[in-house]
Amino acid sequence: MPTVEVAERVAAPPEVVWAMLVEMEQFPTFMESLEAVEVLERGPDYTVTRWTARLKGSRFVWTERDDFDRERGRIEFHQVSGDLRVFEGYWQITPEGPDATRVLLATTFEFGVPMLAALLNPIARVALRDNARAMLAAIAARAGSSPAGSGVSCKDE
Repeated sequence: MPTVEVAERVAAPPEVVWAMLVEMEQFPTFMESLEAVEVLERGPDYTVTRWTARLKGSRFVWTERDDFDRERGRIEFHQVSGDLRVFEGYWQITPEGPDATRVLLATTFEFGVPMLAALLNPIARVALRDNARAMLAAIAARAGSSPAGSGVSCKDE
């Protein structure tokens, strides 16, 4: 399955970045590609959220479970229903000093149509990579910093 990983250094303390990431329902207010993120269920260390996004002109809708591990600085998510057969990944924050945080967004996906995978996967990887870059740039801007050196890698697993 294709995996896209995008990392960004954000000039903000880890607590500030974490607070933004766990309030996913706010993402559409500052991320262009997201039309809506609705919290369907919230527990002490998880949410179930419904997402509506536009990627390269196509609309995608899915519901995911988000598991929060504050101690590890990690939010793992996996689709429970939606347009793709598999959509999962994680956000990872790593402190880089008192006022800087490295944010990594890793996403794995599968369309579920093996005959079209060779055609669709490269296009989808580019769209997801570009979208992930935009999401991280929006987080950096909202935290009051400008993006400071994205590191992007795409790989197949």
